[in-house]
Amino acid sequence: MKKRRRFTPEFKSKVALEALREQQPIHQIAKRYEVHPSQVTEWKKALQSNAGAVFKSEHAQHDESLRRKQREDRYLKQVGQLQMEVDFLKEACEKLGVPVPEDELR
Repeated sequence: MKKRRRFTPEFKSKVALEALREQQPIHQIAKRYEVHPSQVTEWKKALQSNAGAVFKSEHAQHDESLRRKQREDRYLKQVGQLQMEVDFLKEACEKLGVPVPEDELR
């Protein structure tokens, strides 16, 4: 069985940039770099769709990571609140003598 080849990001970007220049057909570029033409096309599309990230400011990246952290904190707070409610209900059920199936309330 043939082993799957792995390409570095630098190699992919080099091939994709060459494909973007459109100085040669995709099949010639693919033949020169010994990759499938559909792979070259896929890398070209990926480069086109993510090119804006290169020019994204550090401030925008910081804002995005800050929003992600706030969302994560909100979720963790919600999980903690739900866990407290479950513990409260378990304790109330025990005081009332109501059996609580362990697999339902964890």
